[in-house]
Parts: sequence; C-alpha cells; structure tokens
Amino acid sequence: MQFVSRAEWGARPPRNGHPAVLANRGVKVHYLGTRYSTGDHSTCAPYMRKLQRDHMDGNGWADFAYNLGVCEHGFVFEGRGRNAQNSANGNTALNRDHFAVLAFVGDSGHTSPTADQINGIRDAIAYLRAHGAGREIRGHRDGYATDCPGVPLYLLVQSGELEPAADSGNPPSGGFVPFPGAAWFRNAPRSPIITAMGRRLVAEGCSAYSSGPGPQWTEADRKSYALWQRKRGFFGSDADGWPGKTTWDALRVPAA
Repeated sequence: MQFVSRAEWGARPPRNGHPAVLANRGVKVHYLGTRYSTGDHSTCAPYMRKLQRDHMDGNGWADFAYNLGVCEHGFVFEGRGRNAQNSANGNTALNRDHFAVLAFVGDSGHTSPTADQINGIRDAIAYLRAHGAGREIRGHRDGYATDCPGVPLYLLVQSGELEPAADSGNPPSGGFVPFPGAAWFRNAPRSPIITAMGRRLVAEGCSAYSSGPGPQWTEADRKSYALWQRKRGFFGSDADGWPGKTTWDALRVPAA
C-alpha cells in the first residue's frame, strides 16, 4: 500500500476528536460528485488540502469527512483514519455502520477509476479491515438516497472487483503491527499479518500448527495463540486464544 499520512499531505488538525469506531459492518465507497480532472501526482496532496478546507470551512465539519482517500495514481491518503467515525455516509447511524473511502472520481471529467486507483481502493479496504472493519463493501447509495459513488464505481462494488485479494492491513510504516482489534480476528481474516503472527508464535515455542502458518486465520492459530497467552501468565477465559492488545503488543509481530 502506498500510504500518505496526514502529516505528509499537510492536513490541518481536526476541530475536535473523532468518535472511535472499533468494529463495524464494513466499508462504503464514495466519489466526489463534482467534476474532476486527473493530473500529476504532485497535485493530489494539494487536492486533499482543498477538500479538507471545503469540508471544514465550507460545510462546518470537524475535519475531512472520509476515513481514507484514494487518488488516481493508487495512493491511499489518511483522512480521519482507521477506527474513527466519518461524517460521509448520511447520518450518525450510517457513519457508525461503515467506514468511508473516497475515490478521486468525478461525475464528469475523470469518471471511471484507473487500474492503479482500483488497486488503491482494495488496499484501503484491506487496511480498514485490518483495523476493525467488517466484510461488507457497499456504495454510498446503499442505504442513502444519492447517486454516489457514480455508475462506474458502483458497478465495481456490485461485481465484487473491489474485494482485496488478501487483507494486507500492513501499517504505513515499519516496526510492528499494531493491534488490529479483537473483532478482526473473529471475522476469520485472510492476511499476511496472520502469517507473521504465526511465525512469531512458532519462534516463541507456542505452536499448535501441523502445517503452516499461513495467511488464513484457523483454529490452529487460535490454539497457538492460547499457548502464547498461557506463556505470558494468563489462564482460563483470558487464555482462550483470541488475541488481546496486551499479549499482541508483547508478541511484537513485525510489519511487512
């Protein structure tokens, strides 16, 4: 994933903190709803700043409305970011139910996403799933009366072509993978994070694997993690194999 942090694109600080959303039903895809013309990638960060100004100064919102934005070059821009409630889906309940990914696609001019942009949207969905988003991929118009995300993008939503090949969910910088949230594991994710976790468990002598580990979360992963929890001094329901933040941080799963 080609990730551009808020600091990198020059975001203003929000007026107040964003309500946290630790797990929800999935992701809704959006478009700009105005004319958009493609340009060199050097124009994308300034465009993010323009959108944030429009949202904060024009609409009176606390921040850029969406969790992530994806430019035509496939870069994923951090908006409100992971685990934050957006203000893009129509009302408070809808904003809690789904995270929001904005594609730099207009209702005229650039109306169909590029191949790089489609891959960037997949990366954005995978990233949000790795941090608590559910499995659904919907369009803004699903549940709200709007033309968004436009016909070309909505056809991709309906066809399943925005489904990530694997939920990479890798953090945007090096180091260790932050805790993705308890709900993420219970959704049986398929992700390189699971492979990296399994390798760390094996290295710690906490293996219930007969083969692997691999990217798909399985019962062998849960049993192996339970061994790790017991090694860290947890017992009973605290060693049920479902990862929690304390033991996850101690495991230090390396970022890819």
